Amino acid sequence: MIKTLIIDDEPLAASIVQEFLANFPQFELVGVYQNGFQGLKAIQEHNPDLIFLDVQMPKITGFEMLELLDEPPAVIFTTAFDQYALKAFDAMAIDYLLKPFSQERFNQAIDKFLAQQAGADESTQKLNELAEKRNRLVVRVKNEIKIIPTHEAIFFEAEDDYIAIHTASGKYLKKMTMKSLEEALDPSKFVRVHRSYLINLNEITKIEPYERDNYLVLLRGGEKVPVSKTGYSRLRQVLGL
Repeated sequence: MIKTLIIDDEPLAASIVQEFLANFPQFELVGVYQNGFQGLKAIQEHNPDLIFLDVQMPKITGFEMLELLDEPPAVIFTTAFDQYALKAFDAMAIDYLLKPFSQERFNQAIDKFLAQQAGADESTQKLNELAEKRNRLVVRVKNEIKIIPTHEAIFFEAEDDYIAIHTASGKYLKKMTMKSLEEALDPSKFVRVHRSYLINLNEITKIEPYERDNYLVLLRGGEKVPVSKTGYSRLRQVLGL
């Protein structure tokens, strides 16, 4: 359910919003409030997804009420004053309903909100998919598919058109570029230290000089990975050195 509340000092206007909203069963009206202070308290208590908000109200205006919220919910303004429309959209309003408005105009505002919600859900899904990619790698081992949690990777090494994934249980090959691998991994946990190497930061035990402007990273398993000048700068930045 989509939690909603109405904040409007005009009982008739509030009842019209309530009547129009009843045509959308996915919305749950948690309360109707007559001034900004009541509305503020209700928002903090119920954490609604959407509010219908009047502008001119006793004590504080709708805009002043929004300024008191750290994370205001989505807002559809309902007002008899057209001069506040620009300010409303500056406040990231979903829509601005000028009283008196029809059911059709109200429906348009609801459609805008639902479209925005669908976009937010899609963005969240994409972020979740990205997080999922960052947490595991899928490789083919002969005729089987193996899932390797990324935290099990000690380091990665470029081998022609493949990436060698070095783990405690062995080495696995995956056909991809080092650039695409770097983009897929969490940059706070994995750093590309060389054109051909990318390491798990948790595996580092020591960094030591090696030739001019180059270094070696010693890993917990005893492996030594070359670090270029650019890679060393990346390491220093991530490790806060």
